[in-house]
Amino acid sequence: MIPRTEGLHHVTAIADDPQTNIDFYVTVLGLRLVKRTVNFDDPSTYHLYYGDSAGTPGTLMTFFPWQKVPTGRIGVGQSTATAFSIPQGSLGWWQEHLAELGVDSTITGASDEERLVLRDPDGLRLELVASSVVDPRNPWDSASVPGEHAIRGQHSSVLTVGDGDRTVATLVEDLGMRVESELPDRTRLRAGPGGPGHLVDVVTDSRGEPGVVAGGTVHHIAFRVPDHATQELWREHLVDRGHHVTKILDRQYFTSIYFREPGGVLLEVATDTPGFDVDEPLLELGRALKLPPWLEPDREDIERSVRPVTVPRENDPD
Repeated sequence: MIPRTEGLHHVTAIADDPQTNIDFYVTVLGLRLVKRTVNFDDPSTYHLYYGDSAGTPGTLMTFFPWQKVPTGRIGVGQSTATAFSIPQGSLGWWQEHLAELGVDSTITGASDEERLVLRDPDGLRLELVASSVVDPRNPWDSASVPGEHAIRGQHSSVLTVGDGDRTVATLVEDLGMRVESELPDRTRLRAGPGGPGHLVDVVTDSRGEPGVVAGGTVHHIAFRVPDHATQELWREHLVDRGHHVTKILDRQYFTSIYFREPGGVLLEVATDTPGFDVDEPLLELGRALKLPPWLEPDREDIERSVRPVTVPRENDPD
């Protein structure tokens, strides 16, 4: 039996300056900084997590801000666009809001899925999608973005690859996704019930330049599973299907496995548990630098290696 993912868990990208990143995602996009920790594989840099009030899987966008990182190239073998879900009728408000803050944006798409395309300070392509499918998730109601217009969570991710058929086959046969729609060079797949937070678009670009993973590009995308036991079954299944899968890695707030699909995109399968309140109260998320137990002995060195940042007041509950 093919395991089935429950949808998107998070998207992780690469940035440069951590303060610029925090200011954009908290103040401009109105997300909540739900965890300020470090990259467990490189503790000299932050790992910043943004999402709804609790960091619910499916609402998360995360960053490795490697200072002075070279600019990457968005291209083949990458996730080339990250889309967030917003309510229908909110595109006009967002376009005005972004313009007031000096962020260029363009409205595009069909009437049942209009989208606002923009770039973050590092050049990462983002989209705000106002789908005709109602998104029932409760947003983070911040001082900068009122709840009626706020981001509900992830909407979808675009995977651009040289051979779309192979990638689609992997997502269907190995991850249990279903094809929802097809165009000549674009296939939409859904996980679980479909709709915002459960969608992946596979784009075929056989002549495009390969992407270079660095500043302003996506590092990997992650899919949801409920718990550690289910994740172990996933790992066995993916290994049996011939994928080179990492061991299960403890990320403190979830556990993870990683593998590359045939088009070169790095994929993760992450658990919903234990969550972001495992080491600090929900009301205080993002205020302090949090480290896992195995890195606590190195706290002084780590704090000297990362640049001090200020978390905007919009991050605290009213």
